[in-house]
Amino acid sequence: MSTTTTSGRVAVITGASSGIGAATARALAADGHRVALLARRADRIQALAAELGDVALAVEADVTARRSLTAAAEQVADRLGGADILVNNAGMMLLGPFGSEQHADYAPMLQTNLLGAITTTEVFLDQLRDGGGDLVNLSSVAGRTARPGNAVYAASKWGMNGWSESLRQELGPDIRVIVIEPGAVATELTDHITHADTKAGAEKLYEQTAIPAEEIAAVIAFAVSRPRSVSLNEILIRPTVQTG
Repeated sequence: MSTTTTSGRVAVITGASSGIGAATARALAADGHRVALLARRADRIQALAAELGDVALAVEADVTARRSLTAAAEQVADRLGGADILVNNAGMMLLGPFGSEQHADYAPMLQTNLLGAITTTEVFLDQLRDGGGDLVNLSSVAGRTARPGNAVYAASKWGMNGWSESLRQELGPDIRVIVIEPGAVATELTDHITHADTKAGAEKLYEQTAIPAEEIAAVIAFAVSRPRSVSLNEILIRPTVQTG
């Protein structure tokens, strides 16, 4: 895939400390973007910013805390002139049978995956509007297909899809809304599953099927590089061997 040169555009990426977020930061920086790296793990994003050089700004932020996000938005405005692209990537995948035993997983997952993206977008919306922006929301195959063991995770991603479609109609054409729906990707998502049997099964599946995070990052870089007359609103990306 070819991308156009977009020097000077500023991309804010949440969950930039690893996985798809870090890979997207590298891909966008390589295309000439400046990148603001948002994550809770300050050491990780500081190391990535050092790797990328002057085009990168590390900002410690928590998408579940609005005050943290407003402070991050101020830094982006002051240091980089504001956001042109927002990549809502921060998320968690706490799979397991639905029930009280997994109760502690549900609120953090919804707060991060869905409410975190909503709050981050609300905080950065005026910056995106200033020059005609791109809003990239990381959903999942689970945003289209629910199955046993992923009920609340699927709820967060179905919610992401519905919210994104509403914003596509409300914010366009000034802001393009792009939904990315990956299947199995080699990231840290499975590391945090608390249900032991589900974790073992997910890790085995991912070992057999997962594609590199760089493949998703390349698609994001391509989507935001399209002329303003073109909007790639929904992109489903599976490993070739993944059937569901």
